[in-house]
Amino acid sequence: MKKKAYALAGVDIDLGNRVKSRLPQLLASTHRPEVMGKVGGFGGLFALKTSQYQNPVLVSSVDGVGTKLKIAFAVKRHDTIGQDLVNHCVNDIAVLGAEPLFFLDYIGTGKLEPDVFNQIIEGFAKACSENHCALIGGETAQMPGFYQPGEYDVSGTIVGVVEKSRIIDGTHIRPGDAVIGLASNGLHTNGYSLARKILFEDMGLKPSSRVAEFKRTLGEELLNVHVSYGMLVQKLLKKHNRYAPNKKESRLGIRGIAHITGGGFIDNIPRVLPKQCDVVIRKDSWDVLPIFKLLVENSRLDETETYQVFNMGIGMTLIAAADSADAILKTLRAEKQQAWIIGEVVKGTGRTQLA
Repeated sequence: MKKKAYALAGVDIDLGNRVKSRLPQLLASTHRPEVMGKVGGFGGLFALKTSQYQNPVLVSSVDGVGTKLKIAFAVKRHDTIGQDLVNHCVNDIAVLGAEPLFFLDYIGTGKLEPDVFNQIIEGFAKACSENHCALIGGETAQMPGFYQPGEYDVSGTIVGVVEKSRIIDGTHIRPGDAVIGLASNGLHTNGYSLARKILFEDMGLKPSSRVAEFKRTLGEELLNVHVSYGMLVQKLLKKHNRYAPNKKESRLGIRGIAHITGGGFIDNIPRVLPKQCDVVIRKDSWDVLPIFKLLVENSRLDETETYQVFNMGIGMTLIAAADSADAILKTLRAEKQQAWIIGEVVKGTGRTQLA
């Protein structure tokens, strides 16, 4: 059979169609009753049940996974990347109190590799299912000559919903509030450019290297899936926040939430702080993971930059009323989530202080 001209130019539409033939089965695992239409349409349809809300507000976010992709390329494992992307996006809207509704993905590559594509999509589907989030569409772009052989890029867009009166925006934060840190399981999806320089260039390690601190290869350790805190946050808000028609009568145990991603503690926590408040983070108040100790001990990083680039073992922070902090910690531990009180809110100008 004669090969088509477009395929000879590097874009095989027929291959793309064959690879995508599994999509209906994978997307079915993420189905929600609000999803309409069929797979492969020009747009995804989602019928929001507005009757469940008095004043629903849609919350959206878009992101990628950065140079963590370089580790996936080196290890030749791609199923975790899709999970990373979904979970990162879920966390970004969870900080506002939003429940995820649906997710759309984008994959760009020079040459479409069926096995790689399937692994990525399986990761998307797995994470969407775990977060009760529908995977309703996406785009796969074949762009020969644009990417290095064997490489690709991914990004994703998530849309969620929150009742307007229940948006967590930090306006109730006051001096004396406690900062609770939720444990991460590694770098998540940030700091990989610097981590790769330290580990592979400065230390001369490889993704296949075995390091005493880890029970597996360094590459496998660096591919730990970004933790999703979305469903946990929903449980916490339902249990520890009480809303009343008169806002003054509402009782908010959790007053602000920050996802510790790019920008670390230094840039992310101030995003939810009132201008008259600072947060003091006590660095010795939680268990720092071995990967971060390895990075710090083998670099000359300034302390502030360390806590700006890496999450240092804390993937999300909750700013809680002081008299609610112990109860919130009890709930977290009952949910098997490792957490600590890692600081407090003080008077200031909207900054993160390290102590």
